Amino acid sequence: MDHLTALRVFRNVVEFASFAQAARQLGLSPAAVSKNISELESHLGARLLNRTTRRMSLTEAGQRYYEQISRILDDLDEAGRSLGPMQTQPSGVLRVSAPMSLTLTRLSAAIPRFLQAYPELSLDLYLEDRRVDLIQEGFDVAIRGSDNLEDSSLVARPLTVLPHVLCGAPSYFARNGLPKSPDALREHNCLRFTLSGHADEWAFHRDGQTVRVPVRGRYQVNSSLAVRDALRAGFGVSLVPRTYVEEDLQQGLLHTVLDDWAKVDTYIYAVYPSRRHVVAKVRAFVDFVAGELGRAPH
Repeated sequence: MDHLTALRVFRNVVEFASFAQAARQLGLSPAAVSKNISELESHLGARLLNRTTRRMSLTEAGQRYYEQISRILDDLDEAGRSLGPMQTQPSGVLRVSAPMSLTLTRLSAAIPRFLQAYPELSLDLYLEDRRVDLIQEGFDVAIRGSDNLEDSSLVARPLTVLPHVLCGAPSYFARNGLPKSPDALREHNCLRFTLSGHADEWAFHRDGQTVRVPVRGRYQVNSSLAVRDALRAGFGVSLVPRTYVEEDLQQGLLHTVLDDWAKVDTYIYAVYPSRRHVVAKVRAFVDFVAGELGRAPH
């Protein structure tokens, strides 16, 4: 048994949750992967994986062993990369998960310029507001928005903050009146972004006071841009990141209300696996996103 190969096989099996996918990743046959796992378990005198024809899971010993050998393999990989000049420049394929609305409004127009700066790099960009599992789904980095980022073993680098505004079209307010207080929103058609952490309850702050208002409406959707379209059509009122409606506000297509109350902020993070060193392609992309989000929106 090649011990280092067996360690890499075990790690890939755990992270892909599949013998077959680990075999493809490593360029081995499924039989070779299975043999390496069996020999590693025999060498350790401990069962690392519980496996049936349909499912696989780590044993308690396997979980502990995976955590320890992952750090060791990361350090070995980083040591090897540090010797090659190619590793000082972003290269290879970078897999990124990012929220659709934020990317389309603030990032996608600049991505060709980013790729032109790194001709050895290819970008596989996956746009969906769903929160992905970086390890399970094989992403190098994810851009995430959150009112309150959960605890995690991942590294989260803050990128920017998206303040929210409460707004609607003049035609909507002409028919329904302006809300004079947060509680008045109970009588309005509130458009809700279902993937936010505050879809069903909006919070407002003023003079040390917090008012939380349960909101209802005839339209909820998992896209902030779809919410914006409904606002433009005069269909309701919504709490939405200002960056998505900035041009509409400047042109008078939408108006803000309850401006004397502070609203929620969404914090945007770059999230990537918790490792001591960040590879060049991840570092370059995260720096690019931070720079673009730091610019004032057009």
